[in-house]
Amino acid sequence: MKIIFLGTGTSTGNPEIGCTCEVCTSSDPRDWRLRASVLVEVAGKRLLIDCGPDFRYQMLRARCYHLDAVLLTHEHYDHVGGLDDLRPYSRERDVDIYTEANVVEAIRTRMPYVFRAHKYPGVPNLVLHTVGLAPFEAAGVRIQPVRVMHAKLPILGFRIGDFAYLTDLKYLPEEEFAKLAGLEVLVIDALRRGTHLSHEGLEEALVNIARIRPKLAYLTHMCHRIGLHEEIEKQLPPGVHYAYDGLELTLPG
Repeated sequence: MKIIFLGTGTSTGNPEIGCTCEVCTSSDPRDWRLRASVLVEVAGKRLLIDCGPDFRYQMLRARCYHLDAVLLTHEHYDHVGGLDDLRPYSRERDVDIYTEANVVEAIRTRMPYVFRAHKYPGVPNLVLHTVGLAPFEAAGVRIQPVRVMHAKLPILGFRIGDFAYLTDLKYLPEEEFAKLAGLEVLVIDALRRGTHLSHEGLEEALVNIARIRPKLAYLTHMCHRIGLHEEIEKQLPPGVHYAYDGLELTLPG
């Protein structure tokens, strides 16, 4: 399995427009973060988790010209704002999208032109699949959904083999921890130091990592208030790292 971090930033990205802090003016490319998304390559298939407004550039940068399925965690714009840019991927066949019922409804409401009986030529051909918390298959790959809470909004994380991706969470319901046992790699939200209404802060993320006990953990969905990558990476416990855009991981088969 191969994991490619397409974006590791929060909803405003980094640099944040108009900000002149040391992170937003950093020359280190690891401090430049597009909106959060990952590409998972497994069993000869490519699965995209979240399709935000930076999707087009992320795909060009990763030279990814084929997708087998898209998994969406929730309907916030920084996670679905790039869906129209799936057009090139749907010219020869439909793009299958897997997500919860409320997200399906949000997409249909925001993109009615995609789902009309007589569509304008060139719009993306998307097939929306409603999933819940039961395991399902996407492109023949088994996916285990994980319930996470984004403040009061229930959203989905995903476990694929020994890899799990949990973004935009504030807390994990107690019954979901069992789904995360025995992970090789955990990717988890850590917006900044200190607390936030709807996201884990660094300290909260480290508590969850210590309980889940993956072999490796990578932090994502970070804002500029997290600090400079070169400095903050040195302050993390063993086995925990800050992800950055373009980082690639290979997991054992």
